[in-house]
Amino acid sequence: MDNKTYIESGILEMFVAGQLSEQENRAVQKMMIDNPEVLNEVLEIESAVIKLSSAMSPSDNKHLLKLITEKLQFGGRDIKVVSIDRPKYNWLTYTGWAAALLIGAGLLWTINQNQALETRVADVEIEKAYLEVQIEEAKTDLAVKENLLNVLRERDIISIPLGGQGSFEDSYAKVYWNKKDNTIYLDAQGLPDAPEGKVWQVWSLTLNPLTPTSLGTIDNFNDDDNKIFNITNTNESQAFGITLEPQGGSETPTMEQLHTLGVVSQP
Repeated sequence: MDNKTYIESGILEMFVAGQLSEQENRAVQKMMIDNPEVLNEVLEIESAVIKLSSAMSPSDNKHLLKLITEKLQFGGRDIKVVSIDRPKYNWLTYTGWAAALLIGAGLLWTINQNQALETRVADVEIEKAYLEVQIEEAKTDLAVKENLLNVLRERDIISIPLGGQGSFEDSYAKVYWNKKDNTIYLDAQGLPDAPEGKVWQVWSLTLNPLTPTSLGTIDNFNDDDNKIFNITNTNESQAFGITLEPQGGSETPTMEQLHTLGVVSQP
């Protein structure tokens, strides 16, 4: 139902008069919140009630008796009019004012209550959505960790510890190498965050002669919580090293920035 039809249905007048059920009142209140046109119509109806109540005061009705008397003269014959004394106070006037004030106060209270309720509902929905995201992230993180544990427990995995080098003796890492599928898992928890403009670069090395081959840079190192990275390695590696290089990586390792190095144990 559109606003025009709703307004012309008469339900707003019944609402102001207090003739609706509780369920109907809630429906009208919702329409008022959702539709400024409906709210404005209710305010105009209340204003009309107030004006009507004001117009019913005794001082405003004195001219009515004279007008009625003039209209009741037929053929020059006066019609005797019996006057009836009215009470000094017109309680209907005051009742109208009180009803209008109560309606206005009730309307404002209802609007405020509905707005507060809608705010609480919105807050609950936001909190619910946030919790759902957290649960999904926890499930994903758990699945990743379980998969990683299964990989590291495979029989053919080779574990190569990488110790700190030179002045970087506090640095450490570990490589888990699966020769069957040419992948390594690098646990780089022992490396600090890369400084701005720098990046960690992983190298596969053959020792005789010493030949480094880049396995790529770890661009998301600082943002990764687990510090475990999956890297493809198709080389016949004899050792692995990690250096700190300028953003974008280097063609050859900067030996002064060699933080960790580990040699693959011969079977």
